[in-house]
Amino acid sequence: METRPYETITATVADGVATLTLNLPERKNPLGPAMVNELLYALDDAKASDEVRAIVLTGAGKAFSAGGDLKQMGTKSELAPKGDYVDLLMRFTQLDKPTVARVPGYAMGGGLGMVASCDFAVACESAILGTPEIKRGLFPMMIMTVLQQVVPRRELMEMMLLGEKLTAADAKRVGLLSHVVPDADLDAAVAELAGRLAAQSPTAMRMGLHAFHQQREQAMAEALPYLRDQLYALLRTEDAREGLAAFFQKREPQWTGR
Repeated sequence: METRPYETITATVADGVATLTLNLPERKNPLGPAMVNELLYALDDAKASDEVRAIVLTGAGKAFSAGGDLKQMGTKSELAPKGDYVDLLMRFTQLDKPTVARVPGYAMGGGLGMVASCDFAVACESAILGTPEIKRGLFPMMIMTVLQQVVPRRELMEMMLLGEKLTAADAKRVGLLSHVVPDADLDAAVAELAGRLAAQSPTAMRMGLHAFHQQREQAMAEALPYLRDQLYALLRTEDAREGLAAFFQKREPQWTGR
């Protein structure tokens, strides 16, 4: 991945996994224009890198993100503008690589929108999640569309209209989290999941995730022929041929990403 002059995040790569960390722990990693812009750069770099096969998004310290940062309004990153928070949420549907949210504590408002946008979300038992905007005379407008993709309507209405905080256990029950683990096990659980994702065929991941996001906007009569064509295209790739050969030869596949 590119080395860039980030001021509000960090980006590292190890063993095929890019870890992007919101890095303002003293303020619970609030989201402002500079951080959003830097995240767009980091996500685009992770997508473009052949070295990266999975992406972990997390926050430094004891929070994922406390939400929007009014103090950052009007501040700018050293990097040229790439987009705003809407572009950031959209980017998760365009990466064609699996994403894991590591939630070490608070994930509120806009931070929760990013958690919901990831393919997996792993939280520690002490994590607290919610959409408190209504208590400030506001409403979680932009994250509503990603929340409704993972949370049933009744639970989502209760979250948005009452603004009460959810424990990690309650957040898992309503679909916001895929895994909840003891606080001491968070890093190991995220590493294990990210490692398993990185070990899969990058070709199948890329084409499968792309097809998933495309077909979500289609009616069934349009989606099924599209998905049939995508399957035929996948069967023509080197990774598919290698996977089938490895199955019949009773060995581990060696992926090329082609």
